[in-house]
Amino acid sequence: MSKTTITKSNFYFLKLVKKNNNRDWFNEHKERYMTELKNLELFADALLIELNKHDVIETISGKKSLHRIYRDVRFSKEKTPYNTHWGGSYKRASRSRRGSYYYHLEPRNSFVAIGFWGPEPGDLKRIRDEFSFDPKSFRSILKNKTFIKTFGSLKGEQIKTSPKGYGADDEAIDLLRFKQFLLIKKFTDKEVLSPNFVKVVNDTFKISRQFLNYMSDALTTDVNGISTI
Repeated sequence: MSKTTITKSNFYFLKLVKKNNNRDWFNEHKERYMTELKNLELFADALLIELNKHDVIETISGKKSLHRIYRDVRFSKEKTPYNTHWGGSYKRASRSRRGSYYYHLEPRNSFVAIGFWGPEPGDLKRIRDEFSFDPKSFRSILKNKTFIKTFGSLKGEQIKTSPKGYGADDEAIDLLRFKQFLLIKKFTDKEVLSPNFVKVVNDTFKISRQFLNYMSDALTTDVNGISTI
């Protein structure tokens, strides 16, 4: 089995954490956790290598991409101390490449997500201005057959009314209501545990590039195409 493959052991450990989500149990099984984590780092390293073949990534290693298993419970009603999934993200490099890639690996709930989880107000307005100015260009990406087969449709939180400064009769009103801009692709456990999962995820990320490049252009130029960076 390839060292870059997600293993049944990686998933089984998550099931154990879910069943025994307390510090005493986790500390007793810390060595097992470190073994499982090492395999995730190898997977993440392999994925990073593939990503850098068609994009430029700021994240310097698979280890750096991984999110902590320790939960921040300060502002959460759910006080269990550990996450029950493996997750990580890669940030695209330079001010001209916007957006990020995320992977979430969990029994019966694995997926990747690409895009913009919480755009700051200035970025959100710039994206909306672009949609309002020329919605056809972005719609052509969303209507691409490969895009639809892979991601279905654009995901993310939306408002129910018109955003301030835009009319309800705007041609792009359905796009203007988005506050987040996410592409999500789900995977079965069988797909995640397959030897070619690194390639499958990387191919999925590749398909998102037209979307990311469009958004990057929108966030780094004005509506006349003049650079703002």
